[in-house]
Amino acid sequence: MIIKLSHCLIGVLLALSTVAHSKAAEYSFGVLNQRSPTLTAQYWNPILQYVGQKSGVALRLKMGKTAQETALMTRRGEFGFVYSNHIFTVENQIAGYKVFARPDEKPVQGQLVVLDDSPVHALADLDNKDVAFPNPSAFLGYFVPMDALLKARIKVKPVFSVNQEAAMGQLKAGRVMAAGVHSEVMSDFSQRENIKYRVLWASPGYLNLPLAVHPSVPQTSARAVREAFVKMGSDPEGIKILQASSALLKQKILPGFVAATDKDYENVVHFYRTSLVKEQQ
Repeated sequence: MIIKLSHCLIGVLLALSTVAHSKAAEYSFGVLNQRSPTLTAQYWNPILQYVGQKSGVALRLKMGKTAQETALMTRRGEFGFVYSNHIFTVENQIAGYKVFARPDEKPVQGQLVVLDDSPVHALADLDNKDVAFPNPSAFLGYFVPMDALLKARIKVKPVFSVNQEAAMGQLKAGRVMAAGVHSEVMSDFSQRENIKYRVLWASPGYLNLPLAVHPSVPQTSARAVREAFVKMGSDPEGIKILQASSALLKQKILPGFVAATDKDYENVVHFYRTSLVKEQQ
């Protein structure tokens, strides 16, 4: 009886150890507020479930109600992993996030766009006009186009929205003359909403949002997650998930992810350090 009891006790202890290990291996995955929370969850949850299964590291989607709130959570290091370029701001670099991968895509741009039938044909036409922006934290949707306007000495009246697509919705409804946008998100939105638009101004190219890890995450877990993301685009199961997520946004199929480092985003860091926009905050 004593031996049986010992075996039972060992079994219980092993089970508790497994549960504790499982909890320790779960990390929050912060995503920048570009789209609505519902659409973000529908897009990312299948990807995170796949990566969790392949890596053995559970990832749980988490984001603030607004981009500003998500940025502050990033600054405080509340996410184990993030999909965000806010890690490069002067204020947020203290959190210590390190890039490990990125979407396997061409560079994207910050743009100022108008509806196709708009009477606006040059940046100067926007002087003293209402222009929609996602929020004061958006890199491509606010910082980059606003920096261009400031350098051109064109004063506009910013109309802030909750996220990228909300700003685009303001433009579609005719409530503003133009919108500052992320080129890829704008292209996806226009296809889903069947609207035609023109690009008044476009920035140089910047790599799309990076995947980064907080220094508190063990290197073994970080490596396992990176490997799962990078191999996703060559795995039939992973490809199906990427296709489904891309179809949800009516965008071209996301080819997957490639390994990356902070060095790949040096132009983003340089921009934040030299932008005129921070002087307007």
